[in-house]
This record gives sequence, C-alpha cells and structure tokens, in this order.
Amino acid sequence: MVSYTFEIDNPQQQFLKISAIFPVDQDCITIKIPTWRPGRYEIGNFAKNVKGFKVFSDSGKRLSALKSDSSTWIVDTPGTKSIRVEYSYYSAELNAGSTFLSPEQLYVNPVNCCIYTDHLTGAEHKVSLMIPSDWKYAGALSCVDNTITASSFDELADSPFICSAGLQHDSYAVGGVEFHLWFQGECKPDWDRLKKDFTLFSEKQIEKFTEFPEKEYHFLFQILPVKAYHGVEHCRSTVIALGPSFEVFQSLYKELLGVSSHELYHTWNVKNIRPIEMFPYDFSKQNYSRLGYICEGITTYMGDLFLLKSGVFNLKQYLVEFNAQLQKHFDNQGRFNLSVGDSSFDTWLDGYVSGAPGRKVSIYTEGCLLAFVTDVRILNATKNKYGLDEVMKRLYFDYALKNKGVSESDYKSELEKISGESWDDFFKDHINGTSPYEGIVSDALEYLGLEIKHFPSKSYAAARVGFKFIPSGTNAVVSAIYPGGPADLGGLMLNDEIIAINGYQVQADPDKWLNYFDDDEKKISLIRGGRLIDLVLPEVQRNFYMEYSVVPMEDPNGPQQKGLDAWMK
Repeated sequence: MVSYTFEIDNPQQQFLKISAIFPVDQDCITIKIPTWRPGRYEIGNFAKNVKGFKVFSDSGKRLSALKSDSSTWIVDTPGTKSIRVEYSYYSAELNAGSTFLSPEQLYVNPVNCCIYTDHLTGAEHKVSLMIPSDWKYAGALSCVDNTITASSFDELADSPFICSAGLQHDSYAVGGVEFHLWFQGECKPDWDRLKKDFTLFSEKQIEKFTEFPEKEYHFLFQILPVKAYHGVEHCRSTVIALGPSFEVFQSLYKELLGVSSHELYHTWNVKNIRPIEMFPYDFSKQNYSRLGYICEGITTYMGDLFLLKSGVFNLKQYLVEFNAQLQKHFDNQGRFNLSVGDSSFDTWLDGYVSGAPGRKVSIYTEGCLLAFVTDVRILNATKNKYGLDEVMKRLYFDYALKNKGVSESDYKSELEKISGESWDDFFKDHINGTSPYEGIVSDALEYLGLEIKHFPSKSYAAARVGFKFIPSGTNAVVSAIYPGGPADLGGLMLNDEIIAINGYQVQADPDKWLNYFDDDEKKISLIRGGRLIDLVLPEVQRNFYMEYSVVPMEDPNGPQQKGLDAWMK
C-alpha cells in the first residue's frame, strides 16, 4: 500500500504539504510525478510546482534523491523497508484540471501533485486529509474519517475532490445510477431547473448506450467570480469551472448545460472508448494519437446533440451552438494547411493556444463537423435506422468493455459495417487531408432540410478591410488578418495596436470610423513594438470575413423531414 498525507498549514501561502510512504524491497527506487493529465493533451510539467523534495528511510535517515529528468527522482534505498517522501506542492491555479489551496477550500487533482513509482501503481493508495473539522468532502472515491481510498494509482489520479465548508449539494437518479451535483464558490443553484434538465440529457445518453459504465457519478462545479469556462472528464466524475457567478444560472446556463453534457458523454468516449495509443495511459511522456476527432470532436458534437435529442434544447437553440462551430471552421485558415488527424498529433506542440497563424485546426471544431457529416451519412445509408450513436455503442461494447483500445482502422471498419459503404475517400480527403468541408457539410444539412446562409461580417474591419480586433483600453489590438485582404496588403500585422483612423482616435472600436470613411482613403495609425506607424490601406471591392448560419429550408420535402426527425430522435 502507498499512503499520502495532505496538510494545509498556512493556506494563504498556497503550498499543500504532502508526505508519501512507499514500501521498498530493493536498493534503488524511481519516483515520478506525472508530466501531463488525461483530457489535456499537452505536457503539464507539474514538477515545476514541487518545493523542498526530501526522502527519508524508515529510521528517519535522509536519503540521496537525484533527478534523472525533469519529473523523475532516483532514490538510493539500501537497508530500509520503506521510504517517506516529503514535499510541498504550489497550488495557486484554479481551473477544471488543477490543484488549488486557499483558506476557503482544498481542491485536488491527484494527477497533478501525487508522486508514484511504476512497480506499485497497482497497489492500494490512501490519502489522509488534515483539514478543518467543518469542511465537507466531494468526490467519487470513498472518504471515511478524512481518509480517501483508491484501488490503484490510476484510480487515484483519475479522482479529483474538493474539501470545503461551503459546498452545496443535491442529486438525481437515472436508471439506478445516482448523479451528484456539487457547487463550490459563490452560487445560487436553481436546483429544480438543474435536476430536470440534467435528468433529461443523462437519460438520453444512457438510452443510446443502453447502460452507464459506473454506479454513481459526481459533477464537481467550481464557480468563479470571474469569467471561466473549462471542463475535465473522469471515469466517475467531472470538474467544471464556470463564471462569473452571477451569470451561471442566467446567460451562462446554456454553457453550463453544454459543458456538462459534453463531460458526461466522455464517460463512455475517452474514459472507456479510448485510442489504442492511450490504452493504458502513460503519465511519464506524450501519448501521441491521431484520433482527437473521435475523442474531442465526436464528444463536442454529441454533447450538444443530446441536449437536442433530450428536449433540453429546441432546434433553434441547438443551431446556435452548431453555427458557432461552423464559424470557427471558416474563420480558420489552418483548414487549408493541416488535417484534423495531423492537428490531433500536434496537440502536444501547441494544441491549446492559437500558435502560428493558420498552421493547424481544432480537433474540437473540425471533429465536431466531421462527426455531424458522419452521423447524417450513416442515417442516409441505413434509411434512418442507425446513426453515429450506434457506432459509438459498438465501440463501447466490442472494444472498451473488452479492454481494447481503438485504432483509426477500427473506427473506419465499424463505419463501413454499419453503413455498408466505403469510407476510404472520407478518411483520405477530410480526416487525413485538407479537402474543403463546405460540400460535405452542405449535403448533410440538405438531407435534414437545413441549409447554410452566409453574409458579410457585421464588423466593417472584418468584412471590408480583412482584420479582426480586440478592444484594449481606448485602442484596438489586431487579432486576425485575412490573407490577401486590404489589411494584409497594406502591411498590418498581428498584435498591432490601432490608435486612429484618418487622424481620429478609434476609442477601442475602429469599425465606426472605418465605416464613416467608407468611400475615402483609409490611413491607420498604430503602435508596433513601441513605434508609431502610419499605413494606408488599399481599396478592394469585395468582402473577406463572412458570417455563417444554418437555418431550416423554407419548404423541406417529406424525406428531409423524416431525416430530421430520425436525427433528432
């Protein structure tokens, strides 16, 4: 057994004191801390938060511990039957995948802060919590007398928890499964509305898979007073960070529903149906996979779709979310340069930041659109008998429950079995190639009696000049430039800070003056790297950034209505 003790002396300093005891039966032991966490396919370097790493023998003697890489220590252990490792973990970041300590709460993702050794990962792991007596515990693992028990390191690493005096709790049940709702932070939950909507989408997801993989499930909500939107999946729980507090049950309620449905779907897809390269997880290095369009793309698509299928969203509300994905796709020039498969592999490089302009695409957005096309294509091929949810159900029963990872060829094979068609060109052109999506998306929409409308962006700068901006004080910072547009041809650069148009201060909104000088020459005054620069933009009689919207056709035919009904069922 491996045991940990967590202490929170001086929580205002935000250092979580951790001690860990490992049994030893050799003269040398290798201790590691994870370099990344599942659900975030980039190196996290959690060792950067470790302070004061010390190792002692069973008699209290200090032992030598030398690093062999950034996240690994080699410890000499002659003559001792156990070692005690002491360190402090800096816990100052609060998001859905972090560890955070304050006078109000202890929030832990063990995969961030718990050290481990390879030969004991299958042993029982226990965590003793030294916390105030009035703090409650929220998490999927059993906690008795402030002691958490996990059957293995993997189970511990996958089980975040919150300890706080301010936790709010309620629950609902679906098909014998208890779903717990925990809120930490300033929040006034509308429990009746919440449980009604959560019950609906939980029931529909379980109906399509026919079973839920776990006996209970915990939604752990970190509600922040500032803007936040983030979720992380686990086998028996999810952590969702959302804010600001006063909007959670107002304008952010649809985001609360969307991210919650998304993370619940991950219980099947990713936590059970998993790329073969991540079966099992290796916490010590990158776990490269080209299947991000399955892991995150299908989950993004299904998360919103199940809100529609369950009646939580109507079609108009659903299309707002779909349109957002469509807009991101068309706004990203990276769709011409790197496939969604290659972009999945490259998440380990820069998957969560904008990176080099136009270099890559999002596995969430592109994967979502391809999942939609796949879903409708299967409906069409099977005369509305099956959709993508049947494929996912088969991957769950034939792979996940048989302890097998999924490869691209496995996924493609299941698509072909169910549809009775070849998917060679789809994978070559769209998953592993950069062929345009507009045609296949339009065809899928037409099958459902829907169509894409497009029109110039409402922003003059985006539509007519070819750049997007972010307000910054009284100025405007350039955030995107359309290749070959007036802004590009005139010499505008990313991160230029626009201060004036034709000598008039922009007051954080260049659109007003650009529109005013519609028929005149446009001189842009800006700050670039501390220099004041003036640029004259050329006139081009066309539009650049467009806005896209999916709407129902005015007069859909009978087969289209049947397709729409089957898709929404």
